[in-house]
Amino acid sequence: MYKNYNIYAKNIEKLIKEVFQIDNIVYLIIALVIGILLGIAIGINYRKRISEAKIGVAEERAEKIVEEATREAESKKKEILLEAKEESMKTKNEMEREARERRNELQKTEKRLIQKEESLDKKLDSYEKKEEQLMKRSEELEKKKAEVEKLHQQELIELERISGVTVEEAKAHIMAEGEKEVRHEMAIMIKDVEAKAKAESDKRAREIVANAIQKCAVDHVTETTVSVVQLPNDEMKGRIIGREGRNIRALETLTGIDLIIDDTPEAVILSGFDPIRREIARIALEKLIVDGRVHPSRIEEMVEKAKKEIEVTIKEEGEAATFETGVNGLKPELIRLLGKLKYRTSYGQNVLKHSIEVAHLTGLMAAELGVDVTLAKRAGLLHDIGKSVDYEMEGSHISIGVNLLKKYKESNLIINAVEAHHGDVDPKSIIAVLVQAADAISAARPGARRETLESYIKRLEKLEEIANEFKGVEKSFAIQAGRELRIVIIPEEVNDEEMTILAREIAKQIEEKLEYPGQVKVNLIRETRAVEYAK
Repeated sequence: MYKNYNIYAKNIEKLIKEVFQIDNIVYLIIALVIGILLGIAIGINYRKRISEAKIGVAEERAEKIVEEATREAESKKKEILLEAKEESMKTKNEMEREARERRNELQKTEKRLIQKEESLDKKLDSYEKKEEQLMKRSEELEKKKAEVEKLHQQELIELERISGVTVEEAKAHIMAEGEKEVRHEMAIMIKDVEAKAKAESDKRAREIVANAIQKCAVDHVTETTVSVVQLPNDEMKGRIIGREGRNIRALETLTGIDLIIDDTPEAVILSGFDPIRREIARIALEKLIVDGRVHPSRIEEMVEKAKKEIEVTIKEEGEAATFETGVNGLKPELIRLLGKLKYRTSYGQNVLKHSIEVAHLTGLMAAELGVDVTLAKRAGLLHDIGKSVDYEMEGSHISIGVNLLKKYKESNLIINAVEAHHGDVDPKSIIAVLVQAADAISAARPGARRETLESYIKRLEKLEEIANEFKGVEKSFAIQAGRELRIVIIPEEVNDEEMTILAREIAKQIEEKLEYPGQVKVNLIRETRAVEYAK
């Protein structure tokens, strides 16, 4: 290739020299163009030859790489085959070793099983021998049992002949005696348990009541049906009476209270069954005395002021009672009715003070028993709420109180406690029972009520005496502190239809002949029995 290039170059150089020797310039240009074209052709040929040379070199290298890769693949293949053969040989040897070990273990296990089988065969032979011996003994025992049974039957026959009692009769007699003894022992045991339980409960109840009484200390307020107003001098009596008695008549008409002006020095007595009216009259009279102007229009003005003062006092007393007992959430009207109890007495005992005391006692006993103290106090405080309006409404203070509590949406538990606190209905909760007990404790405190034992007993005796006067009455009992008269009648003399008439007549006689607080329940009981004897 280089040789040809040199030849071309020399030819071009020779051509140029010849051209330069030509004087014609055209020929020179033509020679240059021809030289350029020849250079281009030579360059293209040169490049082509270089490319062909490179391709040949690459083909030679590729052939060498393929040959080397083939040789390496063959060598790798041989190595892998050798490794696989070695691994398979190892695996084969391992499996053969494990197989030998398992065969050895199976042989040992087979030997042990053969030995156990031989020992079992020996034991089975011994058991068979023992079974034969047991069968023989069992046969002997059966024979002896039959003999014993025969002798037993003979003895029973002989015992029946001697005693004259069959076996069944003897069994029944023994069972009856055993049952009798067991029942007797059970009765004794039950009686002892009941006695112990009663003793413990009585003791516990006494402790609870005693603790409640000791912890609760309240003032006892006893009041009468009259109030005394002190006068600055006796001349004031004439001014209170007024001309032709117009002032005293106006005061009595407006207040509904009787004014008693007698020889008592410097005092006027106010008499009336309604404590609120009596208090209004007392306040109005005291204001008139201080003012000094006593005439009908002034009396009317002072009575109105006294009524407003009493209303304020009633509200304050009701709120003070709820605050003292810790009873919250009462309706305003119930608080007002509680305040009115300040001017209500029962056997001379102030009912508001009594209700507060019952609330405290009920709460103390409820705390001892683990009962809701707040609910217990609420029931105790409201138990006599009916007495605040029993002068204005028909019925007992219990029925009135129940209706009031239902009206103001109190709970059924509170309503039952109020309804049951005198035993008119059965208590449905522990709180109702506690209210009963607290009410009895408060009323039974020394000095709490003015009624003496003699008058109390006389009233009960009089109740029974009135009932016993009627025809057909067998016997009568005054119970619940004279609040109920229970009468047992003779069924042959009074039938069911006549019982209603008899009850009404007895109630009328009690109303006419006795004075008593609240109401008396007349309860007639008629019992008919039929007895016959089978002969």
